[in-house]
Amino acid sequence: MPTPLGHASERNGAAGLDARSVALQAARRTSQTRHPESARPMGARRHCARFARMPLHPRLAGGLAIAPASAKHRGGGATAPAFDPRMTHLSVNVNKVAVLRNSRGGREPDVVQAARTCLDAGAFGITVHPRPDARHVTRDDVYALAELTRTRGVELNLEGNPFAPPRPGYPGFIALCGAVRPAQATLVPDGDAQVTSDHGFDFRGDLAPLRDVVATLKSFGCRVSLFVDADDLAAGRSAASGVERAKDVGADRIELYTGPYAEAFAAGDATRALASARTIALRAQAAGLGVNAGHDLSQANLAQFLADVPGVLEVSIGHALIGEALYHGLAPTVANYLRLIDSVR
Repeated sequence: MPTPLGHASERNGAAGLDARSVALQAARRTSQTRHPESARPMGARRHCARFARMPLHPRLAGGLAIAPASAKHRGGGATAPAFDPRMTHLSVNVNKVAVLRNSRGGREPDVVQAARTCLDAGAFGITVHPRPDARHVTRDDVYALAELTRTRGVELNLEGNPFAPPRPGYPGFIALCGAVRPAQATLVPDGDAQVTSDHGFDFRGDLAPLRDVVATLKSFGCRVSLFVDADDLAAGRSAASGVERAKDVGADRIELYTGPYAEAFAAGDATRALASARTIALRAQAAGLGVNAGHDLSQANLAQFLADVPGVLEVSIGHALIGEALYHGLAPTVANYLRLIDSVR
C-alpha cells in the first residue's frame, strides 16, 4: 500500500512507515537531549506536549514570527502588509540566494539582506526550504530569518520533509520548527536525492504518522500546509483518497504543486492543467482548507493561474523570481509580482 511519502520514499530506499518511524524517533531524541527529564516512552499526545516545551532559539525569545494586522504595504519602508483573505499574498523563497553564496563560500550574497529587500518591496513573507544536506539555506540561516521576520511582523514559511532524519548541522524539520516557531510549516514529501520538490503527498496510505506530525507542529503555534499534487490523477481521486484527507490529518491549508501547470504553460496549452488545479482547489476549500500554490510560478504564468484557480491565499515563488531579479533587480521584481497579483483581484 502506498505511504503518504509516495514514490519519494521508494526512490530513496525508505521502507514506508519504518522510515517515518526512524525520523520521528530521531526527532524525539533531539527533544530528549534538550529535556532529559522527559526522555521516556509516551504516546503521540504527550510527544506533542514535550515538543511544545522546547525553548525558542535564544535570538527569538522575544516573540514569534506572526504577521499582525496593519496597513496594506506596497513600496519602501518597514510596514508589514496586512493579511487580506480576499487577495493572494506573496512569500518570497530565498533559497537560491543561499545557493549562490554557497557556490563560493563566505557570506555573500547575504540571505538575510535579500529577504529584507523583498520585505521592503512589499512581500508578505519569506519562505525557505532547509534540506538535510544544507545545499542552500542552513540551520543558522533559518534562525536569522526567523529573527528578521519576527522583528518585521511578517510570516516565515518553513518548508521541509518532517520524516527526514536529523544529521550533523540539521536537527530535523520538527526540531527546527520547535526552535523558531514559523508562522507556517509546509510539509513536503521530498527525498534527499531530489533536485527539487516534484510531487505531493499520497493520501491513500496510513496517515497516522502524518497526523502526529501535524499535531506536533500545531502545538508550536504553526499553521500547517501540505504539498499536494494538482494533476489529472489527483483531481480524479475520490474524497476517501484525495485532497480532502489533508483536513482529516489536521492540516490548515494545502499547497498546490504547480510544476505541471508551468510546464504546460510553457508548451503553449495549460487548459487541462488549470482545470485540474481548479478542481483540487475547490475540493480543498469545500473541505475547509485554505489553498496556497507554488513551484515554477513566474511573471509569465502567474496571472493566468490566479485568474483560473479561485481563492489562492498565498504563492511562494523563488527560483523564477531570483532569476528574473538578476536582470531587473530584486526590489523591482518583487514589485512586479505584486502588481501582477493585484491585477487579478
